[in-house]
Amino acid sequence: MSPFASDTLNLLSDRELEVLGHLAEGHTYTAIARRMNLSPHTVDTYLRRIRGKAGVSNRAHLVLLALQATKFHGFGLTQV
Repeated sequence: MSPFASDTLNLLSDRELEVLGHLAEGHTYTAIARRMNLSPHTVDTYLRRIRGKAGVSNRAHLVLLALQATKFHGFGLTQV
């Protein structure tokens, strides 16, 4: 993992990391909201905050960060 990703992930709250884990699994905002018992608007807010903290400007970069977060924190990507 790059030092940038590691530093960025350390800035995120537990809930933001949880949202990233679900995003890495390929879930939609609505599915993430259902799994976390939140509104889709709240999930969108979490993801906007993550993008702001990480300085990423598009969804592709956000997904890359999410995949790195799963490796760094050991969550997400459930086994089937």
